[in-house]
Amino acid sequence: MFGDDPVTVLLAADPQIHWDLLPLAPISVLVAIYVRRFRRARSEGRGRDGRVRGAGAAQAAAFAAGVAALVGALVTPLDGLGEDYLFSAHMLQHVLLGDIAPALLLLSLSRLIMRPVTRRLMGVERALGRLASPWTGIALWIGLMYLWHVPAMYDAALRNPVIHLVEHASFFTAGLAVWWPLISPVPMRRRLSGLATVAYIGAAKFGLAALGLYLTWSNDLLYEHYAEVPRIWGLSPVSDQNAGGAIMMVEQSFTFVIALVVLFAAMLTQSEADESRRERLEDAPPPPRPTSA
Repeated sequence: MFGDDPVTVLLAADPQIHWDLLPLAPISVLVAIYVRRFRRARSEGRGRDGRVRGAGAAQAAAFAAGVAALVGALVTPLDGLGEDYLFSAHMLQHVLLGDIAPALLLLSLSRLIMRPVTRRLMGVERALGRLASPWTGIALWIGLMYLWHVPAMYDAALRNPVIHLVEHASFFTAGLAVWWPLISPVPMRRRLSGLATVAYIGAAKFGLAALGLYLTWSNDLLYEHYAEVPRIWGLSPVSDQNAGGAIMMVEQSFTFVIALVVLFAAMLTQSEADESRRERLEDAPPPPRPTSA
């Protein structure tokens, strides 16, 4: 219909390929809430040395990147391209919405920024009881991701705007659930530690990468919707599906490696800090003995 030129496709006067400005409303509300709290946290958390820990450049940069991921997934022509032409574009949208954006937004938070809602979150955790566990996060992540990639569910979401909205909300919720125990802007009572953290990361990432691997090498078209849409960029429906699976598999593997590097760096830093503390205690002079009367 549009040939093989990507620029022609994106700029074609097709009503399905457009910048959807509607999601900018909730994203703008999110930005306003965060900016307001960030500014207050900076004034509340300034120490005697003038430095602010927990509301600095790192948090601001993570938030900006997270918002950019949301805009890229929901506002740009990627949304229409994925719905009406390419499974691989839809998969990229899901990766941004369900994995990258939640991780970045959680990294933009800290104990200082979350202080006004800490007690409420702790109350929710107590109410959930045993369900307030890192492994519940993995169950939600794997369960929701696989559920929405069942062909009947996937095609229903593409054909019904309400179901599609629920699908996107589920992906974002699953992303928050799986990343929360790792990033922990508010520490959980049931925390991950040691090798359990490595097992958690591996289970989450390789659990979903298995689906990506299957889609990458499958020779059968699973989603009939993409057999009915116009073909672009020289991709057949099956090769497009393979490309989407590769996007999922590579992204999960990449985030797995990054998470492990950050984890081991944090463990090394903590080990060095503990060693320095022990050395200071050993070098400290013994307390004076009490004098007898």
